[in-house]
Amino acid sequence: MLLSLVPWLAAAACAAGAGTESAMALWSGKVQPLLDVNCVKCHGPLQQKGGLELDNLAMVLKGGDDGTVVKPGQPQDSRLFKNLAPDTDPHMPPKKQLTDGERDVIRDWIAALPATPVTTITAAAPAQSARQFDSPTLAIDTFLAEGWQQRGVTPAPPVDERTWARRMYLDVAGRIPTPAELAEFLAAPTETRRGALVDRLLASDDYPVRMRELWDVFLMGRPRRESNSEQRKEKGWWPFLEHAFHANRPWNEIVRDFLIARPDAKEEKGAAWFLYERRDNHQAIAEAVAPVVYGTRIDCAQCHDHPLAREIKQAHYWGLVAAFNRGKNVEGQTAVSESAVGGFINFTNLKKESQPAIVTLLSGGTIPEDRPAADQKEKDDDEKYVDPQSKVRVPKFSRRAAFAEAATHENPLLARAFVNRMWAALLGRGIVQPPDQMNARNAPSHPELLDWLAQDFATHHCDIQRVVRGIILSRAYALAGGDSPPETFAAAAERPLSAEQLARSWRIAAGLPPTDDALRRAAVTALPAVLSQDYNPTYQQAQFLANSPLLAGLLKAEPGGTVARIVALKEPAERVREAFLAAYQRPPTPEEMAPATALLATETGDPAAAVRELLWALLTSAEFLTMP
Repeated sequence: MLLSLVPWLAAAACAAGAGTESAMALWSGKVQPLLDVNCVKCHGPLQQKGGLELDNLAMVLKGGDDGTVVKPGQPQDSRLFKNLAPDTDPHMPPKKQLTDGERDVIRDWIAALPATPVTTITAAAPAQSARQFDSPTLAIDTFLAEGWQQRGVTPAPPVDERTWARRMYLDVAGRIPTPAELAEFLAAPTETRRGALVDRLLASDDYPVRMRELWDVFLMGRPRRESNSEQRKEKGWWPFLEHAFHANRPWNEIVRDFLIARPDAKEEKGAAWFLYERRDNHQAIAEAVAPVVYGTRIDCAQCHDHPLAREIKQAHYWGLVAAFNRGKNVEGQTAVSESAVGGFINFTNLKKESQPAIVTLLSGGTIPEDRPAADQKEKDDDEKYVDPQSKVRVPKFSRRAAFAEAATHENPLLARAFVNRMWAALLGRGIVQPPDQMNARNAPSHPELLDWLAQDFATHHCDIQRVVRGIILSRAYALAGGDSPPETFAAAAERPLSAEQLARSWRIAAGLPPTDDALRRAAVTALPAVLSQDYNPTYQQAQFLANSPLLAGLLKAEPGGTVARIVALKEPAERVREAFLAAYQRPPTPEEMAPATALLATETGDPAAAVRELLWALLTSAEFLTMP
């Protein structure tokens, strides 16, 4: 696959010095989005007025029919900047005036460009890293440390052991630790306890459920209704994912199973639901498959080649549709049959030319298949099927299976897509951001690190737990929050907890077993989506946190519960300390102790009510609702 020059230019920029790094940061963060909105319609893949293309850095630096439009370091002599001023002729963009702030962005970027920019690098496939490391953790620590040094960034300090344990339990087990679990961790030998805890949780029953929660949403989206969740569970989709993560099956095998949708073993029965739930909507299937096997959405290539990411063509979109359009749900069974004939479609490009939809891989190559002549009528007979008597028809040549084999065995993008998405789930953002748009428009912040992780993942038979363990034991995972640019991974990103994480953690904090479907369902309805790119608290969320009877029900003063245990303590300070330990796994600060003690003093006649009020405040606070 051809990729943008930007990743390679960015790497060269880091080596060249801070000035170039500033130019690259301005380009990817501000200039490119500004040109996309205002200029690329006329100066991009679809149109090249004046021979000028402004959709990627190399073409901007090249210029158009009338020569260069950018003179590095000299915005006052660069037509790209000069033509943005009011009353200029020609004026750009036509019939619109950019704001002073937008013009300043272009000026500052040109001024930051080095006098001899890198323009001779050619686009190429993802590089194979020549550097060798004993583990993913060591590779991550090395590449990020080099990036911090090149960018002049000081990483945030590490979190303490309590905070790290809470963070790791939430990510791997989907809940906070119990007091006994935390005490056991803190009592373990310092030099080995983190690795030992990661290994124990990866082998636990909590881990596959947590991973299923993540990947169910990544692959299928949030269920629109509770009945959809029940179907995913009853039809075997959730058990299929949980078994796969529990057994640490190779990722490419998992993907192959749900793309082919012909389960052989009992534990693989639910794999067909990935296709089945989409009800023979082959375009919806193609659009869901692309981020998994290619790492990028291809929706924008339905009516024309992608207007921004040049490597994504209409042929890729409609070829992916063709890979699945012979399939049909079998009524009465959670199965997807497949015809041996038909499914030969054409698509029309912007020039009104009709083209055949051939299964074309974004990673390169096509799926070979004999296509009948226009006047030839195909005959669908039993000889073309493995078992002609079966209601679930399986052709001897399966277009779907051929695509699945190529996508999961001859496709380096599959590994890149997985490690980038898993990185985003554990660190709050992808090495390529957004995680489902790994294309020429979005350069990786650490290209060599992404290449190394993808290569290591593929070399180790798509070992999911190796990736998870490597990231969690890295230095970056253990950092506190800070003000460094998020793409540097020099500080922990703010991450809202998912509804499932919160539901289980509330129950743990209340001294109860973690599982409660009623609370989970209510939380999913009211609270944040998984790995939401833009988190905005809602009125519905506020109402749930303030008034939910299910949340109130956790805080009854019943034997064995946290409220009863705290009420049994004599001193207000002891009660406050235990409340904070139950909710946050840490003692209160001196600044927190005074108002919390005062709150308990307001309910002298009913100490249980005061403890409930304090715990409710803690359990609905920003600290509890976000990743530590």
